[in-house]
Amino acid sequence: MSLFKLVSNYTPIVDQQRTIDTILSWIGRWDKKQTILWVTGSGKTFTMANIIAKSDRPTLVMAHNKTLAAQLAQEFKEFFPENAVHYFVSYYDYYQPEAYVAKTDTYIEKEATINEEIDRLRHAATESLLTRKDVIIVASVSCIYWIWEVEDYMSQILTLESGKNYEFDAILNNLVALQFRRAGADFKPWTFHLMWDTLEIFPSSSESVWTLEFFWNELDRIARRHPLTWEVYEYRNKIDVFPAKHTVTTENKIQQIVPQIQTELENRLEVFLERWDLVKAERLKTKVEYDIEMMMETWYVNWIENYSMYLSGRMPWDTPSTLLSFFPKDFLTFIDESHMTIPQIGWMYAWDRARKESLIENGFRLPSAFENRPLKFPEFEKLTWQTIYVSATPSDFELRESSQVVEQIIRPTWLLDPLLEVKDMKFMVDDLMRHISEVKQRNERALVTTLTKKSSEQLAEYLASNGVKVSYLHSEVETLERLEILRDLRTGKIEVIVWVNLLREGLDLPEVSFIWIIDADKQGFLRSTKSLLQIIWRAARNVNWTVTMYSHWARLSHSMEEVIDITVKRRKFQEDYNKANNIEPSTILSKIKELWMTGKKSYTIEKWENLSSKIKRLELEMDIAAVNLEFERAAEIRDALIEIKKTKKR
Repeated sequence: MSLFKLVSNYTPIVDQQRTIDTILSWIGRWDKKQTILWVTGSGKTFTMANIIAKSDRPTLVMAHNKTLAAQLAQEFKEFFPENAVHYFVSYYDYYQPEAYVAKTDTYIEKEATINEEIDRLRHAATESLLTRKDVIIVASVSCIYWIWEVEDYMSQILTLESGKNYEFDAILNNLVALQFRRAGADFKPWTFHLMWDTLEIFPSSSESVWTLEFFWNELDRIARRHPLTWEVYEYRNKIDVFPAKHTVTTENKIQQIVPQIQTELENRLEVFLERWDLVKAERLKTKVEYDIEMMMETWYVNWIENYSMYLSGRMPWDTPSTLLSFFPKDFLTFIDESHMTIPQIGWMYAWDRARKESLIENGFRLPSAFENRPLKFPEFEKLTWQTIYVSATPSDFELRESSQVVEQIIRPTWLLDPLLEVKDMKFMVDDLMRHISEVKQRNERALVTTLTKKSSEQLAEYLASNGVKVSYLHSEVETLERLEILRDLRTGKIEVIVWVNLLREGLDLPEVSFIWIIDADKQGFLRSTKSLLQIIWRAARNVNWTVTMYSHWARLSHSMEEVIDITVKRRKFQEDYNKANNIEPSTILSKIKELWMTGKKSYTIEKWENLSSKIKRLELEMDIAAVNLEFERAAEIRDALIEIKKTKKR
């Protein structure tokens, strides 16, 4: 019997089925790496869902940012409502990593706030991987960072069974050891509550609670209930209570590792004293001895991850435990937008090590802190032994590493790749006004891309002065405001967006029929072959899809020539297919959905009219900045939040 049940009103079209069958045959031959080269609008996620359903294996789907991971998770949940689809991303609302800037002698202490909903989703992901096989995890690069060793994690699971006798104190001590805390006024995940002969446990992974009713020492009944209404969902004979955190320690473990930490400290102090670095030696001694004292008292310390090598029983050359360690050996990996995700995976280790080198060299951390790290790229490749790269513009790495590349270039709506025009820049303004008028008559939308923030603002201002409902988008526009602008474009409040390097992977804009690329001949990242292709595909869901590239004297750059060549070939192939099958293209229609960004919460984009709304908005901004490693921006937002909260109190 199949593990996965795919639910959809559609069946794969010929091109999708060819991709599915080809990939499945390679999986069956145990080929290690393949690439799906797809075009925007060709039903990539549906193809992936069919491959997962027919391969019958637990699957990891990686995306290069939190938002795209959320979109994919939402789609997979719709395709597999009866299976375990989970979302695993960084759980920080705000994260400022510990760092030291030697030039200015500035020490930045670690600061973080955890999003409890995302933490719950992370725990749900690891629990499903340990208890069932029909699991799909959609993850960001967070999945390559250290979490608890699987064996240690599993050894801590507390099993409770009705009809058996238990000592109350033993159960409570076990819960405390699993990092559960006695609930106060706020009964929330990773807490428990005891009243007379009833014990209530709120697991970290669930939105419901376990109610355990005792008759003297006998566990009489176990029920799963709603935490507020107390509605009973089900009764169970047996439950497993998983650790409340992914970093659970025990008294025995702490007693084992403290002598090892002390030995490393002594060796490191000798190094500093030999150099006469007395300040660094004293700094390190004070820090580590405080950590040891805290661990001996509470079995925990806020930066316990810096001692992960000892806690895990690893040697410096060993691979750290990550989410990937929780998967069975035969799991399947999809790397979505691989041309973006692969480089991100590759530089995570280097970035982490560069930050810690300064901390260790200046006496803030022991050298073993290096081992609290993400996977190195070779380690990642070794663990993900059957991988499917998915990209519309795969890099040389994917093409070189793949045993085969399969192209999916026929869209379920039979839309053709666009007609491309190349025009002289001097005709640009008149052209824009004329075509915008045509777009408005058809109730469609348009995008214009420029190279600089200033030019985008100037062009938007000019269009607005001529009666066009227009907005500009660039990196100085706040993230939530960007989402609001995109939503306004779809609903018709805005007719044209002028943007700089923002609208690329993963956006669904079926109302857009015209795209104008200004300074298309300028060589560089923003006008490379891959960038130009990603830009023109933003309108790949509209039957009237047209792209005009404006260049100086209508000249062609090498990238423009490549894009035209690729597009003409694909359009010819698609056109021939449609004629042979007597098919007419049609615009893709899709609902204007709210964006699922953090777990189950949907954030409606609307005007913020009061301080409470402003605070929520900035907290999300801070979350996104931290995920994107924009720590200076995250710190600025944090400071703004502090000031706003002071204002609110007044």
